[in-house]
Amino acid sequence: MDRVVFVMASGAKQLMRAQAVNAHNLANVNTIGFQADIANFRAQLVDGPGHESRAYALGEDAGARFEKGAIQSTGRTLDVAVNGDGWLAVQAVDGSEAYTRAGNLRVNINGQLLTGAGHPVMGESGPIVIPEFEKLEIGRDGTISVRPIGQQPSTLAEVGRIKLVAPEPTELVKGEDGLLRVRTGAAAAAATDVTLLSGALELSNVNSVEALVNMIGLARQFEIAVKIMSTAKEMDERTTQLMNLG
Repeated sequence: MDRVVFVMASGAKQLMRAQAVNAHNLANVNTIGFQADIANFRAQLVDGPGHESRAYALGEDAGARFEKGAIQSTGRTLDVAVNGDGWLAVQAVDGSEAYTRAGNLRVNINGQLLTGAGHPVMGESGPIVIPEFEKLEIGRDGTISVRPIGQQPSTLAEVGRIKLVAPEPTELVKGEDGLLRVRTGAAAAAATDVTLLSGALELSNVNSVEALVNMIGLARQFEIAVKIMSTAKEMDERTTQLMNLG
């Protein structure tokens, strides 16, 4: 009976983990550029002396789903969406370079170009700083042009270029901050073939219907695991009673 309880207990633990990941995805169904997390687990034999007669459920870091989210037109100058494959380079809290597809940008009072989450957007030589302007345009290649205050309407000055990258999905790992990084820790090289759509945003790639169905399925699997453990306990108690009668 201990084998049944051991297997079901480890399985129930991983089901709870999968339910937490699924709930996190549902909570971010309206988050711009969100990449849905994946929770996988597999059977793992217990290491040690003797026969390999014990197995348990082992959770795996499966990363994120890289399907594209729907594109929504906003008409806002500072909104950009990556056209096809590719990522915007940003600076994480720890100063490292990370990547996102969330293009809801803004300029703070210091002229820094930030994402909606507050991460500085990286240019060719570091975080982008924009001088005061009357008009701003972001080109398909990430080039940022502004019309300085007091200049003629036809005057546009290039002040920076957003770093766009296109590493392979297998090279990326998602951090707890929701940003993607290269597994080796190195910075990805700038890609000239990645383009942007100005005045548009990529929505979350979470399928709410699929996530709700997964939530119900995981809950039922958890109930089954708990019921099996309860049944195993009852069978063990009855066996003990029969042995005492003997």
